[in-house]
Amino acid sequence: MEHPIMFLTLIADQIGGSAAEFAHHYPQVIYSWLVMLVLIVLGRAAASKVTMAPGGLQNFFEFIIETLENFQESIMGIKGKPFFPLIATLIIYVFCCNIQGLIPGSYAPTSNINTTAGLAIAIFVATHVVGLSRHGAGYIKHFLGPLPLLAPLMFVIEVVSHLSRLISLTLRLFGNVMGEDLVILILFALAGAYFVPLPMMFLGLFTGFLQAFIITLLAMIYINEAQADHH
Repeated sequence: MEHPIMFLTLIADQIGGSAAEFAHHYPQVIYSWLVMLVLIVLGRAAASKVTMAPGGLQNFFEFIIETLENFQESIMGIKGKPFFPLIATLIIYVFCCNIQGLIPGSYAPTSNINTTAGLAIAIFVATHVVGLSRHGAGYIKHFLGPLPLLAPLMFVIEVVSHLSRLISLTLRLFGNVMGEDLVILILFALAGAYFVPLPMMFLGLFTGFLQAFIITLLAMIYINEAQADHH
């Protein structure tokens, strides 16, 4: 679902050529780059003047990082600390992408199935890389079940189950974000002058965070399962 007016697309149209063509065909990519650029600039600004008495951006980012660390530790324990950069990046990036669609003239990259599929693949690959790194060839035992007699059947079931995570992660995030954006767009078109869409936009802030929370929580659970000892 594309907004009728997107400011980055209008800028690309002024440039013309392949830039305009790329912006029209892949808006999720350029708006994803915008999210990354904003986060990099803000992070750089917060880290450029680190003091023992934090204020402003440093104080804000320290609060965010500490909250995320406590949240991750409550789910993954001490063993999850090496994965904190992945977890923190995932929840912050997804949340920012979700709420970007609430800005008039902007676009939520996560309302495009290609973006959510990319995130799902990244989580899927990270999960099994962790499993192989932790257990080596013994990681195959996670797919064989507790009874040797049922191992062939359990292997097929487990493989299908893990592959279904790709579909679940992709469609859950994509469907929710696209649905919110579509409702807000329709409300703006029908009654934008009367501020009717505002309640939906506030709800979009909450659901944007909720969807980022859910996909990050699932990523932590999957990684925990991969590094756990087989029983």
